[in-house]
Amino acid sequence: MELRHLRYFVAVAEQENVSRAALKLHVSQPGISRQIHDLEGEIGFPLFERTAKSLKLTAAGKVFLAEAKSVLKCTDDAVKKAKAVAAGATGELHIGYSPTPTTRILPPTLRAFQLAMPNVRVKLHDLANQENITRLREGKLQLAFLVRPPDFKSTFRGLRFEALSCDAVCLVVAPNHPLARRKIVSLAEAAREPFVSYSRKDYPDYHEWFSNVFSGVKFKPRIVEEHDGISSLFPAIEAGAGVALAGESFKCIAGNRLKLLRLTPEPEPVAMGIAALKGKLSAAAEKFWECAKIAADGAK
Repeated sequence: MELRHLRYFVAVAEQENVSRAALKLHVSQPGISRQIHDLEGEIGFPLFERTAKSLKLTAAGKVFLAEAKSVLKCTDDAVKKAKAVAAGATGELHIGYSPTPTTRILPPTLRAFQLAMPNVRVKLHDLANQENITRLREGKLQLAFLVRPPDFKSTFRGLRFEALSCDAVCLVVAPNHPLARRKIVSLAEAAREPFVSYSRKDYPDYHEWFSNVFSGVKFKPRIVEEHDGISSLFPAIEAGAGVALAGESFKCIAGNRLKLLRLTPEPEPVAMGIAALKGKLSAAAEKFWECAKIAADGAK
């Protein structure tokens, strides 16, 4: 028994006429009649009561019709699901990100992607830059939003990277800080303030970047506290434990609770982009990449 036998049988049963069923299936009438007879011969009982003018299902034929439809539906569903997987339109996508630099881009990216591929589940992983890179190389992430480090050519070796946004570097202070009334602060002035930062262990790229920003300043800044993430760094600044160095997108999280001051001479902007291992991306990953680019353009 083959699937075509079931399809021919269902068509004849629904049309109650071999000629109409043949037209619907675009096959010859003798051909479809032969297939029905072969099917009845294989299963060992008649499916239709035949007269010169009518063709009706037997009691056994009615039962067989319901089961045949079920088999054909399961087969069609299996093909659709397999096609969706092959096309990357279903499954799971693991994306690494850092909350602060992606705060303006990630929400619209997710909205656009969910509309384009509603059957693909996106799992976000809040990770430091280096951890994102490591997990990309291990295949645990398909894509990651990364801040481009100073030595990005060696750090990003083997990765495909596209810059999405550039943030001006700012000094972040509490609203009651003596510098809070200013709009611009010199790097030399900023260097004399106590700093709070992300931990060196988890964010080595941040510390390298921090040192590069103040490389031309005679008085080197002092880090008084290190934190493992934005959830503890933010209140430390707000409480006056120190100031911090961050990209302008930090303002989206800080709101009015903290002040962001421009620096002079202005350091090189912080570039954030999307990355993946070099090579062909899945259809889902490629679509997410495209949505991120569109979201970044809209945020400019």
